[in-house]
Amino acid sequence: MSKGKSGGSRPGGRNLPPMGGPGNMGNIMSQMQKLQEEMAKAESALEDEEVTASAGGGMVTVVATGKQVIKSLAINPEVVSADDVEMLQDMVLAAVNEALEKSRTLEKERMGAITSGINLPPGLGF
Repeated sequence: MSKGKSGGSRPGGRNLPPMGGPGNMGNIMSQMQKLQEEMAKAESALEDEEVTASAGGGMVTVVATGKQVIKSLAINPEVVSADDVEMLQDMVLAAVNEALEKSRTLEKERMGAITSGINLPPGLGF
């Protein structure tokens, strides 16, 4: 049996592909560093990007960042009634939840664009 660099049999009887030389590891490290830099830029940009959601036909409007931070909440005075606080609470919750969902979707899109094409183990992708 040949012990050349073509892969072949390894200890334990497993037939594995060649490991590659030091240059290959340097290339992988360089790609990982570049990926980390791109992800850091995208995360920073998400702090400035905003999504808007509303409920009650625009009576309640919420603005959130791409990092799931609520920036503003606007309530139309026409919807404020001491007799129906529950309706207002429901509209606020609906608008906040929709804004947060939009924010999470935005984050997945931005981060997914960076990690697409990379075979990441389950749970590490976006």
